[in-house]
Amino acid sequence: MTRRPDGEREDATPPVRAPEDPALKLWVVLSRAHAAVAAHAAADAARHGLTMAEFAILEALYHKGPMLLGEVQKRILVSSGGITFLVDRLAEKGLAERRECTEDRRARYAALTRKGEKFMRDIFPEHAEAIRRAMSGLSPAEQKAVTAVLRTLGFEATALSLPKSDNPDVARPATISRGIKRGATLRARARVRE
Repeated sequence: MTRRPDGEREDATPPVRAPEDPALKLWVVLSRAHAAVAAHAAADAARHGLTMAEFAILEALYHKGPMLLGEVQKRILVSSGGITFLVDRLAEKGLAERRECTEDRRARYAALTRKGEKFMRDIFPEHAEAIRRAMSGLSPAEQKAVTAVLRTLGFEATALSLPKSDNPDVARPATISRGIKRGATLRARARVRE
């Protein structure tokens, strides 16, 4: 090891540069783009006193109506304990409530309260505009094209088995994988029917 004239250390071996692999480059660009757009969505949710997970639940209930907690969990990709915690927090804010399921006493529905419905009716248009603004680097035609390409990427990645871990201490993202696979399966069935 030597020292440069500015006093910084200089290793004798230069850093190893990764080869230009299109898949690796896409992963980095996709991750950075997602983080940049997600920051806009999170900032908009935060100004209304919500986390993105809380907003996702409210948005799902606003657009789909009452849903079983398990359905909400799969839609927003959180653990079963996580969905219970989040719905409880939204209930404390008066925005959502749990309802009994008449067909299955063990199951519970999540639903918006009247206050929650009004809240979402008031804030959703601004939230949608924040997302549109964050996506404005692409034209609407480009957004549609990217959506189609990423949908194909998601379907194909979902069809592959996940790498196995030799480390028992590392949790496998099973919840996320199951939610994605279930969604992909339902969409694939819908495409077959078309």
